[in-house]
Amino acid sequence: MGAVTEREPGRARCRAGGLGRYRAAMTGSAQLPLLFLDVDGPLIPFGAAQYPTYRGCSEPRGAGSHPLLARVNPEHGSRLMALACELVWATTWMADANECICPRIGLPQLPVVTWPEPSNVDEQDVRMGMHWKTRTLVGWAAGRSFVWVDDEITNTDRAWVSANHPGQALLYLVDARLGLTEADYLVLDEWLRGPHDRLAIS
Repeated sequence: MGAVTEREPGRARCRAGGLGRYRAAMTGSAQLPLLFLDVDGPLIPFGAAQYPTYRGCSEPRGAGSHPLLARVNPEHGSRLMALACELVWATTWMADANECICPRIGLPQLPVVTWPEPSNVDEQDVRMGMHWKTRTLVGWAAGRSFVWVDDEITNTDRAWVSANHPGQALLYLVDARLGLTEADYLVLDEWLRGPHDRLAIS
């Protein structure tokens, strides 16, 4: 089984575009790890009293319909692009992340994980406290090493991934009040640049 690294840090939508949904190719032995990225929490912080606001690299069409988009720091784009990984949206924004977030922070269009309908979520997963994204992300990775950056990850998710994913995985919990910070990027960069054929990563 795979080794899961445990690390923790120190819905309204804009108008939907006509972008399709994507899935990355999963073949080859020298591929970079995947990085599954959530939006609410990691890129749009929430829960504290006040936040700075930013003007993005470009203002996407319909941006004014989502008041929290101004909280997205455009510097996230260059920091994410510098990581040794393949970025994938793993968010309920789905294709709207490409429409609304990518232009704001200077990212290219990214693959998007498609989620199961709520009626298809395994009730046993819910009862055991596992996140509804977990099973889908492991299936999407198809054995490939991955990082999952989210603000709702639990030890139940880590245990399930460890038992069911043959590759390496870092389930990285972000403090939603802060969003991704410099310290978080340092941890992600260190993990992604490490060898992913070893049994454990401390």
